[in-house]
Amino acid sequence: MRSTVSFYVCFLLSLCLGLACVVCVCVWNSHWRGGFAWDGSSLQFNWHPVLMVTGLVVLYGNGAVLYRVPLTWGQNKLPWKLLHATLMFLALILAIVGLCAVFDFHNAKGIANLYSLHSWIGIAATALFAFQWVVGMAGFLLPYSPESFRKLLKPIHVWMGAGIMTLSIAACISGINEKLFFVLTKDQPYTKLGPEAVLGNLLGVLIVAFGLVVLKMLSDHRWQRPDSRPEDIDYTPVLQEENE
Repeated sequence: MRSTVSFYVCFLLSLCLGLACVVCVCVWNSHWRGGFAWDGSSLQFNWHPVLMVTGLVVLYGNGAVLYRVPLTWGQNKLPWKLLHATLMFLALILAIVGLCAVFDFHNAKGIANLYSLHSWIGIAATALFAFQWVVGMAGFLLPYSPESFRKLLKPIHVWMGAGIMTLSIAACISGINEKLFFVLTKDQPYTKLGPEAVLGNLLGVLIVAFGLVVLKMLSDHRWQRPDSRPEDIDYTPVLQEENE
């Protein structure tokens, strides 16, 4: 009972921190950076941090902990697999659109792509995420996927998911820091820690806090979903009914 209560405290905290991250990044780019557009200007760039934080961190993190929610235990696993895959797919789409925003902006302004450590980490996180999603679909959702393959894939899938989350956090906080150094002028330098700098730093702290809570939920063995039945039972009866 205490373990369940502890989980829901962490889960509620992650939801609050995730919402705070989204609100913070939206306020930063709408109020201090001038809003949004899709015209190759700096306003198009503003979509990049919003979509990456929302998709690659917040939506990804919430999708990753879905199986840890005790409410889902003891139920047919297939609907939760589909919800997990859907949330992850939406997160991936947001991340890809976020990358398109920054690439278009760079190309319009004649700025080189993928030259910074931030961009290397970000593109690696997104590429690994796409690979993870495709392999996860093939291994856990395609009918009659071999049981031996699932057993081999499951620990790798979990480990890689936590690794992608870590890379996403690193990409976001390095990107925030890089952006603040670029945009804060001599009149209001980063070192003066003006309102925009404080908000940017706060966003970074919120992202790290959100990531730590999510990683705690993923790593605590008390909150792992008990595997009470073979994986293929989840959807084989459904397929049999359809064939009948």
